[in-house]
Amino acid sequence: MEQQRATQNKTILVVDDDEDIRSVISYILQDEGYQVAELGNGSHVIETVLSVHPDMILLDVMLGDADGRDICKHLKGLSETMNIPVVIVSATHGWHTMHEKNCRADNYLNKPFDIADLVGQVKRYAA
Repeated sequence: MEQQRATQNKTILVVDDDEDIRSVISYILQDEGYQVAELGNGSHVIETVLSVHPDMILLDVMLGDADGRDICKHLKGLSETMNIPVVIVSATHGWHTMHEKNCRADNYLNKPFDIADLVGQVKRYAA
């Protein structure tokens, strides 16, 4: 109960073009007591971040209309969003490609992910 009170005011933005993955992540995080906002593409990430003010962003690399690494780099370059933790989630791109793109993500989560790893990353970065 104490844990849920600590997380209930924290909002996580999940950006992934795969609806099933978004749904699973949202379900897991809501079960942990987090508020979750979802986006299925990259075209409205900046506007959504500026309006929702998430405590953390889980961002897929391969979105249908954008590269999550470019979005991350943009977010980290804006004074309004630079301090929001971004964890890149990808099945195909490793941590080394995050550095190559200089996207300055806070961390990386490999798909398929372990639920405990997902929750651990969120607890760490949304604190």
